[in-house]
Amino acid sequence: MIRIENLHTVIDTAQGPVRPVAGLTLTIEAGETFALVGESGCGKSVTALSILRLLPESGRVSAGQVELGGRDLMQLPEMAMRDVRGSRIGIIFQEPATSLNPVMTVGRQIAEVIERHTALRGQAALAGAVEWLVRVGIPDAERRVQDYPFQLSGGQKQRVMIAIALAAEPELLIADEPTTALDVTIQAQILELLQELQASRGMALLLITHDLAIVAQMARRVALMYAGQVVEVADAQEFFARPLHPYAANLFAALPGSGKRGRRLASIPGVVPALGGEFTGCRFAERCADVMERCRATRPELLAATPGHVVRCFLYEEAGALRTAQIAVAPGAIAASRPSEPETVLSVRDYRVWFPIRKGLLRRTAGYVKAVDGVSFEIRAGRTLALVGESGSGKTTVAKGVLQLLRREAEIHGSALLRGQELGGLQGVALRAARVGAQIVFQDPFASLNPRMRVQEILEEGVASLRPEIGAAERRARVAALLDKVGMHRDALARYPHEFSGGQRQRLAIARALAVEPRLIIADEPTSALDVSVQAQILNLLLELQQELGVAYLFITHNFGVVEYLAHEIAVMKDGRIVEHGAAESLLADPQHAYTRALLAAVPRLAA
Repeated sequence: MIRIENLHTVIDTAQGPVRPVAGLTLTIEAGETFALVGESGCGKSVTALSILRLLPESGRVSAGQVELGGRDLMQLPEMAMRDVRGSRIGIIFQEPATSLNPVMTVGRQIAEVIERHTALRGQAALAGAVEWLVRVGIPDAERRVQDYPFQLSGGQKQRVMIAIALAAEPELLIADEPTTALDVTIQAQILELLQELQASRGMALLLITHDLAIVAQMARRVALMYAGQVVEVADAQEFFARPLHPYAANLFAALPGSGKRGRRLASIPGVVPALGGEFTGCRFAERCADVMERCRATRPELLAATPGHVVRCFLYEEAGALRTAQIAVAPGAIAASRPSEPETVLSVRDYRVWFPIRKGLLRRTAGYVKAVDGVSFEIRAGRTLALVGESGSGKTTVAKGVLQLLRREAEIHGSALLRGQELGGLQGVALRAARVGAQIVFQDPFASLNPRMRVQEILEEGVASLRPEIGAAERRARVAALLDKVGMHRDALARYPHEFSGGQRQRLAIARALAVEPRLIIADEPTSALDVSVQAQILNLLLELQQELGVAYLFITHNFGVVEYLAHEIAVMKDGRIVEHGAAESLLADPQHAYTRALLAAVPRLAA
C-alpha cells in the first residue's frame, strides 16, 4: 500500500535545525495494521505529518520517498496532494480539541469531507455525517450533529475526529493516538469499527500509540521508534514474546498493574536526547544498562536478529546471539510513612451540578442537564480514589464543580469540604487561598497552557500567585527541579507550549500542579497522553509524594492498569451518579454492577 524509504525531516528553529525523523524506512501492506510506538518526542507524529506533507512552515522533508500506489507523494504538486488527503489517506490527529474548527458544527465538518471526496452534497452529505456519528458511538447523533466542538466532552471530540478521518473511507488511515481520550467501552467500539473497515475495504492502518495492549490486540507488525530512528521492527506476536532492543525491554518493565502496587515501577533514566545535534553513536546509549564503549563511538545499523525481526543494537551483531536486555532502573519498594489516622482531605456529600437549558428570546430556563446528580465520596490523606466511567458520565464535571470552576454556567448544590472548609461559600481572596491546598491537572494540556507564555512563566505563575512568600530565586529553582522530576530538559523553560508534543505538554501540566505542593491533586486523565516510560516516571513521582507528604489524589482515568497500580478505592460513574464504590482490590476482583463488569470486560490487556 505504501512504502517509506530513507525519510528525513528537518524543522528549523531559532536554536538551529531539529531532525525529528532521521532515515526512516517502512512498508505497510494493504489491509495491514502497522503500529508505530515509542516515547513522546521520538518523532512518531512528525512522521505522520511528513507522509501527508502537513508539516509547519518551518518544517520540510529534506530527503526520502513516500510511495503510495507507485507515486512518490513528495513530488506531487499541492493541488494533487489535496486529492490524496482525505480520500486516499486519512488522519486522526492526536489532539481533537485543536484539530476541530471551533466555529463550525461537527456535522458541517464531517459533511465537508464527504462533499470534497464523494458525490454526496447538501442534505445527503449531512445525513452521511449523522450516520458516521452513530457509527463512532455518539449518542443522540441527529441532535449532536448541530453541536459545536466546545459542547462535547474530550472523548466525544475524539470520536468526531475519527468520523471526519473515516468519512471518505480512505485506503490508508493514519491514527495518531486515536483512543487516547476514549473510555474503554468506546475504545473497544472504535477499534472494532476500524477492524470492520479493514476487512470490508482492505484499508491499511498506521497506528501511532503508546498503549501496548492496543498494539497487541490490533497490530500485525510493530516498529519501535526512538529519537527519530526505528530501532526494532517485528511481527507483533514476536515483538511481545521477545522484545530485543534494550529500550523495548525497559518499556515492558515500566507497565503498571496490580502486581506492582506499593513498588516503584521500572523506569528509564534521563530523557529522549535533543534532536538538534549530530549523533556519533547509538542514540539510546546514555540511558542503556547494556551500553558498551563502541555504542558511544559508532552508529548501529538495523540487523536481522531473526527472520522478520530487525533491531538496531550491537548486542545482536553475531548471528543467533539473542540476549535478554537489562532493565536500566530496577523496580523496588517505596517506603511508606503514613499517619495512623489520616485526615479527610476532601469530603463531598450529595453533590449536584446541573446545567440550565435556556430557550426563547428571553433565555428562560426550560430544563436542566443533570451532569452530576447526587454524588458522595471522601478522600483521606495519602489515599487515591479513582473515578472511572464512560466519556460524558460526569467525571470531569465533578472535578471542576468541586474546585468551584463552574459557578457561572451551572447550578451547584451539595457540600464539598476541603480539609473541613466548605468551598461553596468562598469568594475572591478566600477561595484563592483555599486553592493552595488543591490543584487540578486538566484533561487537555494544550487548552490549559497559556499559548502566549513561556514554560518558565507558566510554572512560576501559580507559585507567585498562591505562594507569595516564596522569593523569585527559589521559584526559579523550584520549577527547574520540577522539570527534572517529570523528565523534561531544562531548556524547555524558554519555549512555548506549541513547541512540545502532546505527551510533553502533559508533563508540563503535571509539573504546574505540583509547583505549589498541594494536599489534594485532582488529576483528569493525567497519563492519557504519556507513553509507558514517562508514565512510569510520573506514577513513581505521584506515589513518592503520596507516601512522603500524604498527598491525596482524585484520579480520573480510563487506564485500568494505572487504576490497578495506584488506586486504593474506585468509584464507577454512569449518567451523573456513582453506581459502584469500594476498595480497589475487591471491586476489580468481584464487580457487582453490570456496568462495572462491562467496563472491565472492554479493557485491552497484554497476554500473560
